[in-house]
Amino acid sequence: MKARDLMESDVKTVAPDDDVADVFKRFARYPFSGFPVVDEDDRVVGVVTESDLVDLFEPEDETLWIPIGLPPFVDTLTYQVKPPWADIDLGVDLIRNADRPISDVMSTDVATVTPDADVDEVLDLLVGDDPDINRVPVVDEDGRIVGIIARQDVIRAFRDRRIE
Repeated sequence: MKARDLMESDVKTVAPDDDVADVFKRFARYPFSGFPVVDEDDRVVGVVTESDLVDLFEPEDETLWIPIGLPPFVDTLTYQVKPPWADIDLGVDLIRNADRPISDVMSTDVATVTPDADVDEVLDLLVGDDPDINRVPVVDEDGRIVGIIARQDVIRAFRDRRIE
């Protein structure tokens, strides 16, 4: 089995200069968790995922650590508190980042395969050390996108082979 046997050739993509608000709309419109980012020649230059966009609005450290202790106590106790204003910040962050180009947010280290790649190469990428790889763009020899393979495409192909 080759990548061409697994891939979906009708690929929904975004451009590097598409803004965050437009890409949010695409995520709402299509049941995908990520899009290949392609330049004007359809060459893959990155991937943007829902997680990339969530990271814009979710600070890495969303907890507030408050030391508690009064003299004469030497030790302090530390409590973890979630700020109640997080939902309000989300709206502010959305406005602040809406016009940002997706090229600021996308991952540029993209794992791709060619249409002639063996299914084992695809599987190695999908189950490899990088847990964030959920889809693999299929590119021609010039790096132009010709398809995409999602995890469910591989599972479906193996299921269909077992049924036959």
